[in-house]
Formats: sequence, structure tokens, C-alpha cells
Amino acid sequence: MNIIITGASSGVGFEAVLDLILTNKHKVIALARSQDRLTRLLEIAQGLNPECTLYPIKFDIVYDDYAGLQQFVRTHLDGKVDVLINNAGALVNKPFMELGEQDFVEMLQSNFLGHVRITQSILPFMSAGGHIVNIGTMGAFQGSSRFPGLSAYAASKAALHALTESLAQELTEQKISVNCLALGSAQTEMLEKAFPGFESPVMAFEVGKYIADFALTGQKFFSGKVIPVALTTP
Repeated sequence: MNIIITGASSGVGFEAVLDLILTNKHKVIALARSQDRLTRLLEIAQGLNPECTLYPIKFDIVYDDYAGLQQFVRTHLDGKVDVLINNAGALVNKPFMELGEQDFVEMLQSNFLGHVRITQSILPFMSAGGHIVNIGTMGAFQGSSRFPGLSAYAASKAALHALTESLAQELTEQKISVNCLALGSAQTEMLEKAFPGFESPVMAFEVGKYIADFALTGQKFFSGKVIPVALTTP
């Protein structure tokens, strides 16, 4: 399969890439804003599988020009994408009364509008059987627990959850599935920022493997679903 994943420089995105390259069945474009971390990702990936096909590309899904990425897909993936994993994101942890409008703007850009942009850019390369996987959060899942300081983050992720459900309906005739994994805690830098001192019972590599497996097979069973993936609260 030809796979694009954003937010690949750390956390569960980093680990999902490492799981996807273990076999030679996939070509993976890994996008992130940190060149140093992408270089490290490639080094580790080649150590695990020297014959893997991994293209680490420094790219900002909010601000960068998509024409170059589209041309890269035409050249290196023969103009075909099977899976898009929208994993990139950011977090602001502040009490509501301390949040400025710019905080909400940044959350919406990083956690929602950036995914809108890349999805619109990559959809022309996807065909029947394709799978778009959005990475959401239990902090925005209906009926789940809410936490002080995360209102801007949760609101932006809730928008991504709603987009998942709507877009799946729109792409039904094209037979492209769209799902969202509402993740609970995993031991990552973002978790530490959200809940300082909390230790998750689930490691980032475990969630990364879950994301990778779901991206490859989940479209056979689901579309338009926001699926809770959580062992504990948070």
C-alpha cells in the first residue's frame, strides 16, 4: 500500500511509521515539521528494515504549499494513495479564562484545518478501498471525561470528529472510508504536556502499532465512525 502519515516525528505517529515499514509491502511518506527528528526516524527505520521504502519529508500541513507534495505523490507513488493518516496535532494547556483568541486559532489550524487541507489535496489520488484515518482524542469523545485547561484542544478535536462522520457520508459512492480513532492516554510528550507527572499504562509504540493495523484493515469493517481507544482516564 501507499501510505501518507502526518505528525511522524514523535509519539504515536513515529511509532506507527516504524510498524508500517517492517515489511516491504508498503511505501510510506512521513510528514513532520522537524527535519532532525525525521532524519532520526529514517535511521531507525533503515536499521529495522534496510530495504524499506520510506520518504521522510519536512512539511507543515497548515502553511506549506501542497503542489510540491502532490507532485511527489505522482512521481514516487505513481499518483496513488491508499491510506492517509491525519495524526499531526498540537496542544495548549491553559485555563479557559487565560486563553486568547489566538490560542483557539492555533488549535483549529493544527488539529482541524491542516487536516482539511491535506485531505482535500490527497483525495484526488485515492480510489475505491482507500482509507482516511483521523487521530482524535477521548477528550473530545461524546460522553467522556473532560479536563481543565484543555478546552481549546478538545474543541478543535471535536471538529475533526464531526468532519470524520460527515466526510464518510460524502465519500460513500467513491467507496473511500473515513474513520477517527479517539485516543486515550499513551506515554508521549503530548501526554506529559497535558497531564504533567501522569504515567500511562500504555506505551507509544503499542498505540502506534494499533494505528498502523487499523489504517491497513479498519476500512473493511468501519466508515464514518469515531472509535474510542482508551484503557484509562485520562
